[in-house]
Amino acid sequence: MMFIKKITLMEKDSIDINEGSKVKLDIKSLVGIIAGIVSLAGIWFTLTASIAQLQLDVYRMQEHVELNDEFRTKWPRGEMGALPDDAKQDLRISYLQEEVKYLRTVVKELEINQAKQ
Repeated sequence: MMFIKKITLMEKDSIDINEGSKVKLDIKSLVGIIAGIVSLAGIWFTLTASIAQLQLDVYRMQEHVELNDEFRTKWPRGEMGALPDDAKQDLRISYLQEEVKYLRTVVKELEINQAKQ
């Protein structure tokens, strides 16, 4: 059983295409077709590799964003530790606050003594 199909080009001419049909092609055309297919395959694989790389980059960036968000919220609250300089600065601030309280009491006593005289 042979597969036969008639293609009508114009109303007068028809071409019979079947399993035994032959195609005549010169070598230049064959090389051009092969080169076109190879270049399309190369473009396809390049684009696929680029898309995969970009997806990997986006995944890594999402991880960094999540870690940065966690750091951004926890660092100011002191949940992720503090720098040694921050600890020294906090200690100095607490000493200064105590000194200011003492100086305020001294100033109040001086004002009271000044008012009495």
